[in-house]
Amino acid sequence: MGKKLYVGNISYGTTEDSLRELFSQVGEVESVAVIMDRETGRSKGFAFVEMATEEAAQQGIERFYESEFEGRQIRVAEARPQAD
Repeated sequence: MGKKLYVGNISYGTTEDSLRELFSQVGEVESVAVIMDRETGRSKGFAFVEMATEEAAQQGIERFYESEFEGRQIRVAEARPQAD
């Protein structure tokens, strides 16, 4: 189990700071990256959150999967390596 989580269906207004605050409820957050569209500069509606431990990552999945955050039902899962 990796420590990096995929967080999908986030609001376009969601910030890295607000996600850090949310996930810090279950453990130490090492990094947060909201993925932005290069052309428009707008959020693509998903992010990656890296937790300090695998246990914290697992708790993040269990606690926040399909929970409501900033008016959207977010999806949280283990991040998978990008396909070539």
